[in-house]
Amino acid sequence: MATINDVARRAGVSTATVSRALNGKSTVDPALVLRVRAAADELGYHPNGLARNLRRQETAVLALIIADVENPFFTSIARGVEDVAQAQGYSVVLCNSDESADKERRYIDVALQERVAGVILSPTGATSNVERLRQRGTPVVAVDRPLPEGDQVLVDTRLAAREATEHLVAAGYRRIGCVTGPAGVRTADDRLAGYRDAIRAAKRPELARHAEYRAAGGREATLELLAEREPPDALLIANSAMAIGTLEALTEANLRLGRDVGVVAFDDVPWATLIDPPLTVVAQPAYEIGKQAAKLLLGRIGASTSAPRTTMLAARLIERGSTVRE
Repeated sequence: MATINDVARRAGVSTATVSRALNGKSTVDPALVLRVRAAADELGYHPNGLARNLRRQETAVLALIIADVENPFFTSIARGVEDVAQAQGYSVVLCNSDESADKERRYIDVALQERVAGVILSPTGATSNVERLRQRGTPVVAVDRPLPEGDQVLVDTRLAAREATEHLVAAGYRRIGCVTGPAGVRTADDRLAGYRDAIRAAKRPELARHAEYRAAGGREATLELLAEREPPDALLIANSAMAIGTLEALTEANLRLGRDVGVVAFDDVPWATLIDPPLTVVAQPAYEIGKQAAKLLLGRIGASTSAPRTTMLAARLIERGSTVRE
């Protein structure tokens, strides 16, 4: 097994520099950090966080790496994970990747260094990050977004998006737009695909925009669609953060929900029933996603290898006033 001395020799630095670089100290030159990490990866070296944990007599730990801690959807997932983990004597460390593959890698570095029992991850798409966990034998379960291989708990959001768009068609809206997340993010692509399935079946024009999964992204994309020569009279919004931006844009344009522009948004957040009219939503079972992921991960810890498992959960359309034409 490689030691810190081996890494230092491979990288051509001192052991103190290796330690500081792998622990994220800001005093180390970024070029040296890259060199040290490359040497550590080549040698398969990770600091012995397990020994430190045993000395401190800490409880077993799971790492939960989510895409956006401000999004209530991920907050509910975290609660589901924690409730199951705590009942089994595990603690949960919450990490926010902020949709950044680099941040995701750094948190995976920490998980490996501290020898966490397992990782639940909403992947950014950087499969190389996950491979590092698998190479070390650390169990990992993906949530919300799939991985090419491995355990995962997902929602069929393509079907949910299709059903939400079909609801808008049935409600009498003619020009239905879609505001979805960044291209290449699986949930964003799936929701756009589901929207297109319904739009093409109904022979309606396609009006779609990609944007950041944030309020600012939703606002900008909605304003772009409203500026079209023939703007949409209904919108499917890919998450609740973007929906806030969409509502801001509609207010700026003096357009009323339902009457002027019908809106369906993914995720049943607490404020959805507090606006006038209340928001029609695609409710995803976020808490159940977290519970199922934690159970699947705990079942993997210490178990013999078996075929990967995918748990697919269903979303539910909740019809409210924002899709009722007055």
